[in-house]
Amino acid sequence: MRILGISAYYHDSAAALVEEGTIIAAVQEERFTRKKHDAKFPKNSILYILAEAKVSLKKLDYIVFYEKPIVTFERLLETYLAYAPQGFRSFVVAMSAWLQEKLYLKTILKRELAKLANCQSSELPPLLFTEHHQSHAASAFFPSPFNDAAVLCLDAVGEWATTSLWLGKNNVLTPQWEINFPHSLGLLYSAFTYYIGFKVNSGEYKLMGLAPYGEPKYVDIILENLIDLKKDGTFRLNMKYFNYATGLTMTNRKFDQLFGAPRRKPESKLSQREMDIAASVQRVTEEIVLKLTNTVYKELEVDNLCLAGGVALNCVANGRILREGKFKDIWIQPAAGDAGGAIGSALAIWYQYLENPRNISDSKIELDRMQGTYLGPQFHDEEIGRYFYDIGAQYIRLDNDKLFSKVAKIIAQGNVVGWFQGRMEFGPRALGNRSIIGDPRNEKMQSIMNLKIKYRESFRPFAPSVLAERVSDYFELDQPSPYMLLVASVKEDLHISMMDEQKKIFGIKKIKIPHSQIPAITHVDYSARIQTVHSETNPRYYQLIKEFETLTGCGVLVNTSFNVRGEPIVCTPEDAYRCFMRTEMDYLVIENYLLAKSEQLQWQKNNEWQDKFELD
Repeated sequence: MRILGISAYYHDSAAALVEEGTIIAAVQEERFTRKKHDAKFPKNSILYILAEAKVSLKKLDYIVFYEKPIVTFERLLETYLAYAPQGFRSFVVAMSAWLQEKLYLKTILKRELAKLANCQSSELPPLLFTEHHQSHAASAFFPSPFNDAAVLCLDAVGEWATTSLWLGKNNVLTPQWEINFPHSLGLLYSAFTYYIGFKVNSGEYKLMGLAPYGEPKYVDIILENLIDLKKDGTFRLNMKYFNYATGLTMTNRKFDQLFGAPRRKPESKLSQREMDIAASVQRVTEEIVLKLTNTVYKELEVDNLCLAGGVALNCVANGRILREGKFKDIWIQPAAGDAGGAIGSALAIWYQYLENPRNISDSKIELDRMQGTYLGPQFHDEEIGRYFYDIGAQYIRLDNDKLFSKVAKIIAQGNVVGWFQGRMEFGPRALGNRSIIGDPRNEKMQSIMNLKIKYRESFRPFAPSVLAERVSDYFELDQPSPYMLLVASVKEDLHISMMDEQKKIFGIKKIKIPHSQIPAITHVDYSARIQTVHSETNPRYYQLIKEFETLTGCGVLVNTSFNVRGEPIVCTPEDAYRCFMRTEMDYLVIENYLLAKSEQLQWQKNNEWQDKFELD
């Protein structure tokens, strides 16, 4: 029994294949088209998945789309009617898109699928539709290691729901309650993302990273004017300040007046004011999520919590749930945004529609059924070697033991390494298969990676990859965090005390002060976004960190995604080599091939290369 799940036409389109309840493959379309957050029909993703599974499209049993477009259309119409005559311009824009394409999505999907299969639409497998939050909930619960759990979905908006609660038991997900559009925690956070001058649907990470540089001075203004927050965590937004329901922007002039200035222009200098606003909305978001999860615990009386939806990628809030909440354990879908809906929709059909049993293993690390999210393409030794030969790349090929030992020494010498191996990760995080890595003890590593490798803002922090068994030696965390979705503090005995003069420094200048003995991954508030690395799920990356530990005594590496600003994470060896040569990366490892930048033939540089990507 094979089920193909599809997420598309909004942002982060993706496809996933579930076979007999097991996730065989999952990938985002952006990785193939090289267009970040590509929303188009995931043609390339589906072709890869079919090749990986060695099956034709016509031989699938079901195809499922991750939401119900007609219900979304009803929500748009009802919203415009409720706000009429406001929003006419936005109404015209939206209706044009719907009448041309989205309203006829079932027909369009069948047409695109028939093209891929080279057949008539009537020959295709049955096409089904799940609800948006059902897909989120299924993606969170069914791959989790729990037999029963509360499942909380928090995002911008699905068809109507922006927040929904489900009870998961064995192979059943039962809806409990929901908060509907326009009252949305995800859209509140995105409104501030927009106001601070970042791009909605991608800049939320930046807002979260900026928050520790500020003070939460605007919390009362937000709570008194923008949101009516109840004791149980439920909420309503004051729509007088927002424009997203019927307009073409997220906020309006009243919002500008409330915060004393118009929206910051993108790419302009960040002031302390923006940092304080970021800190404030981050604090409000955390408080809402904490209140909601505590209410959920009281209502459902289960020990485990699963999270999905874009807000579930707020790893600072997740860390607080773990530390301060009442649940014994939490599990977060690593592809918590819309891309993960491809997996969730397929699993919803397998377990709920087809009523198949669900068996949970006892191991918490083999743990979930996401297989470390290593669900994308991989490349074999012969094709990698052939590519390097064709382009005249200079390389050496080493057996595993020699490779890991040599790369560990290269990192310890202060070099930045592109690390490419195995199957590509599914979701927004690079977890050791498409990563750029470095020495966390190096005080200059964060600025080097941000400015010379990633070409992004200097304030953005980097994450540590730590040997799973040593996580509590470095961080205030005593459980696995394999998907880089939990923030915890660096252990106090690793902190570096600040001098009196340093304590007076505010804003971005804080970044110049080393805060711990592993400064490259320690944020200015002494926190870190942690990835625990396990030999069971990624033996090669684990062994590299182990070699680095043997050499230096440090069981941690800096890990950031293998890409530059505005570009998706690399997928192929060609993507990796191009990124390697167009940045100031020192070494590249692709499987067992090691390349030094200093030994490569002169690359024909294109000065306009950075400009061709959208700088978000």
